Amino acid sequence: MSMAAVRIFAAADPVAAEEYFLPPHKLLQGNPRQTVWMHYTDPSAKFMVGIWHSERGRWTILYTEEEFCRILEGVSVLTDQAGTQVTVRAGDEFVIPAGFSGTWEVLEPTRKRFVIYEAGAH
Repeated sequence: MSMAAVRIFAAADPVAAEEYFLPPHKLLQGNPRQTVWMHYTDPSAKFMVGIWHSERGRWTILYTEEEFCRILEGVSVLTDQAGTQVTVRAGDEFVIPAGFSGTWEVLEPTRKRFVIYEAGAH
């Protein structure tokens, strides 16, 4: 029986950036360019770790995954369907549960570390 290797993420490690724009039907304000740097995806593609960055804008969100986030820089506001707002900024850590629906608004360009578990994937 072999032990899987421990993965250490160093800031200097080269990771390819994937830039994209949200689909027009999700956009509520602006057209923010978003970038993701994937550091790890398990073989089942259900568990992922990486860094995400977004320019200013606001869009609708509907989470099918569980996501842990740590804001590294910037300010964003998450608003649920009932209108409850949570402002997150550098240093904040939080979980967005599967089933969360509402909006994500980037007030100041935001960068976050994310850990995602998508139970329904594949």
